[in-house]
Order: sequence, then structure tokens, then C-alpha cells
Amino acid sequence: MFLQIFKILFLIPFSCTYGTIVRIRNFLYDFNIFKSAEFDIPIISVGNISIGGTGKTPHVEFIISILHKDFKPAVLSRGYKRKTKGFREVQAGENYLLSGDEPLQIKEKFPEIIVAVCENRKIGIKKLLELHPEIDLIILDDAFQHRRVKPGLSILLINYNKPIKNDHLLPIGRLREPANSSHRADILIYTKCPEKITPIERRIIAQDIKIFPYQSLYFSKITYQNPVAVFESDLIQKINDLEKYKVVIITGIANPEQFVNYISTYAKNYDHLKFPDHHKFKKSDFKELLKLLEQNDDKNIIITTEKDAVRIKNSEIFPDELKSLLFCIPIKIEVVGDEKEKIELTEKIYKYVRENKRNKRIHI
Repeated sequence: MFLQIFKILFLIPFSCTYGTIVRIRNFLYDFNIFKSAEFDIPIISVGNISIGGTGKTPHVEFIISILHKDFKPAVLSRGYKRKTKGFREVQAGENYLLSGDEPLQIKEKFPEIIVAVCENRKIGIKKLLELHPEIDLIILDDAFQHRRVKPGLSILLINYNKPIKNDHLLPIGRLREPANSSHRADILIYTKCPEKITPIERRIIAQDIKIFPYQSLYFSKITYQNPVAVFESDLIQKINDLEKYKVVIITGIANPEQFVNYISTYAKNYDHLKFPDHHKFKKSDFKELLKLLEQNDDKNIIITTEKDAVRIKNSEIFPDELKSLLFCIPIKIEVVGDEKEKIELTEKIYKYVRENKRNKRIHI
């Protein structure tokens, strides 16, 4: 307890300094002293104000699933932890280090969609419009705090299990910006919710986050699909098949608890190898995995997340003898609530794109 208090006291000056810088920067953008670029094409921003774990990538995929049949969307990400710089288009099957694991995951799930990475969103959008004038809209992944571009529709994600009301700015807490920065969002979505949320709880959340009349509040949950072989294998087809195996779960994501809890409801016997978010797997990691499997006399299965599967699949050091054992669990996003709410969110996104589809002229 003493060490924790000492750590907080030590970090307070850094948190205050960081908060002052963020507030000044936002003030300069809010009062148009710093200019945000506006593009004459629908731009949807998906992001958060806390560090990781809100489900940005699956929500980007959710938006793509709503729009891609009737429009030609493109996705632009900064490509976190990639080994390249500048603008580049993501190609299915390439090494994830070229573009980042999340952009590659989106590209491989929607191969017909243009996915690109660029650390400068304004430059990235200009390049996309230059190379692909046929696109109807651009989805910015993880762009809420990147204010060089003004989106037409801003979607802010908040982890239901880690509300921002009582959180603190970095480095004491997990917030990139003050909680009241949520006023810039058009749509707020509480993610990773339980199956049902009572009307009273909804009202409390709306009061805590201080929803404005121009904002809409929704709740979403993760739905897990049946296992899919990362390489070629037919050992299991349904999640219920896990009960026949000793399961080793591998995760390199920000908050793996919900994923592990889900797997544990089907796997009677399991181990969990936990790594940091966006972890680059090494030989020592797979040696640890082999050691766990060798200790077990039963049949083995390895389960991982979609994002981890992208990195493992592209790893040349993953043991060949384990490829038939490796499966990932795809996920989808569903709106929590009645059918009216589900249709309302979908129509709100669709309507924005339909009503703002126009010539691709740039206003700086």
C-alpha cells in the first residue's frame, strides 16, 4: 500500500504536466487556432480516450459490414508497431510488421476493402483519394485524439468494465485525454457489455458520461464464433469440442480476461500464456508453449485471438508440429438492446454516409 501511494505521489507532477499539454492542445483546436483539415467525403472516426482494450478493430469491422455492400469504404490506420514509415497499402498475406497486426486483420477479413496505414492522417487521406478516387468514405481507426483531420462522424468507444468517470490521466491512470473530451463524439458506445443492461443502469451511465442532446449512446457486446484453424486443420469445428482437449490459451491483447473466461466455460482443463498487447512472439515464447504441451498426456489444442493469430501466422519460427493444433476464435460486435436500438445505430451510420457522399474535394 505504501509503495502504491508513493508511486502515485511521484507520478502526479507528470500527470499534471501531461494534462496541461493535452488541454492546451485541445483548446487551440477547439478555437480554430490550430486548423483541422476537412475533406469533402464522408469520414468516420473510431477511437477511444483510454489506453487499449475497448475493441476498436472489431467495431471498425462492424462498420465495414454495415456499409461495404452499398459503398466503397477504405480504412486508414496509423499501423501501430509496424516497422515501416509513411503511407502504404496493406496487402493480404503480407508480414504484419509491414503494416501492424490490426490493419492486416481487417484486410484479411475484408480482402475487397482498401486498407492503408499512415502516421499522418491528413497525408494518408490525400493519398487514398489520389490513388483510389472511387472510394465513397474513409474509416479512421484509432483517431479520436488525432485532431489534424475533422471527421464528419466521430464514434467514441468506452470499455463498460473500465469506465472513464473515475479514471485519471496518464501516467497515473489510463486516460489519454480528460474524460470530458467525450463531448467531441457524435456517438458513444460502451463496449464489452453484458447480455442485458437495465434501464436504470443506462440512465446512470448517461448521467456519468454527461451525454449532450446532440449525442447518441449505445451499448455493444462481443459475440464469439466457432473456432477457425489458423493453418490447415479439422481437429475441431465447434466451440463445444474444446471439452475433449487440454487447451492452451495464448493472448497478446490488452484485456484478455473476457476471452479467457469464455474459453474456460468450454475447456475443462486449460493453461493461459499471457503476453503484452501487440506482443512480437519469440522463440522462447514457443518453447514455453511446447513445454506446456509436453507436460500433458491428453490431446492438446491451442486457442488464440484473431489479432494474435495474425502475428503467429506470419511468424517463421512457429513450430510446424503445432500448426494443426492452432485455432483462433473470430468475434463479432452486436448492439445490446432491443431491435429498435440495433436498427437505429446501423441507420445512423448508413444515413451519414448516404447523405454526405459527394465529390472528393479538399478544404484545408
